[in-house]
Amino acid sequence: MDKINDIKMKQILVILGGTSRERQVSLSSGKACIKALKNLKYKVRVFDPAKQHFSEIQNYKIDIIFNALHGKDGEDGNAQSYFEYFKIPYTHSGVTSSMNAMDKIISKRIFIKTKLNTPKYFSIDVQNYSQKLLKMLVIKKNLKYPLVVKPINEGSSIGVKICKNFELLKQNTEKLLRNYKTIIVEKFIGGQEIQVAVMNGKALGAIELRPRRKFYDYKAKYTKSARTKHIMPANLNKKKYREILRLAEKAHRALKCRGISRSDFKFEKNKFSILEINTQPGMTSLSLVPEIAKYTGVSFNQLIKKIILDASIRK
Repeated sequence: MDKINDIKMKQILVILGGTSRERQVSLSSGKACIKALKNLKYKVRVFDPAKQHFSEIQNYKIDIIFNALHGKDGEDGNAQSYFEYFKIPYTHSGVTSSMNAMDKIISKRIFIKTKLNTPKYFSIDVQNYSQKLLKMLVIKKNLKYPLVVKPINEGSSIGVKICKNFELLKQNTEKLLRNYKTIIVEKFIGGQEIQVAVMNGKALGAIELRPRRKFYDYKAKYTKSARTKHIMPANLNKKKYREILRLAEKAHRALKCRGISRSDFKFEKNKFSILEINTQPGMTSLSLVPEIAKYTGVSFNQLIKKIILDASIRK
């Protein structure tokens, strides 16, 4: 993997915004990162794929790309494929690991293969959907309500619905299949909501979230009015705290992530279940990775510097 010497790095292109449903979050993340990069004395330029095509990146004279995109095209391997083609070192994970982490079915298969506990699930496509098939799959997988239904390739809990019975499951499945080719249905796991930040393969810490809403949805994540309670460090005994850090590191390795990642877990009946891993975690004022890093003595500027130093190609 080709890393770039920090001494030579002067021009940083921050890519933010984009066209996904997480555009506003990306803009907030990008602005925070731009401020930090300027504090670190880097020269910063800005690129928004909603206004320019990725192919135009080659016209910029830059040393490194800071990827602050979220969602479709930004963290699913598409943007990364352009960075690789132009041979410009970039932050965060590479093409394959980004694609695998974004696809909830592929990531679940990897979790299962590497013996990481994850909720039982099935997927259903718009082409073969029927109420009969939906009901049959619930029975076949021996799933009990409530169940969670969600798109396979969205972040920030977009499209996630908790269904208490088959009627709600049917309604929400059909609604999602109007906009997505494939959706995933999985067992709802209660208990504590815990997320772990991993930097360069090493866990920074684990934070617990206590949303006042039904679950840690988009509003709970990004609006102060939702008043989600953040508990840092997570309320676990020392043994379990060490265990969840190890599990997050294992997930990071399993998906071959680079730079920073954030793994989402539930802890119920003394058992951890991994829900997903995020290769482009948010960097807003309410974001969890900066909060975890700050608790461990790593300032936001230092965190951004660490991410920059890990930038490379051929990931």
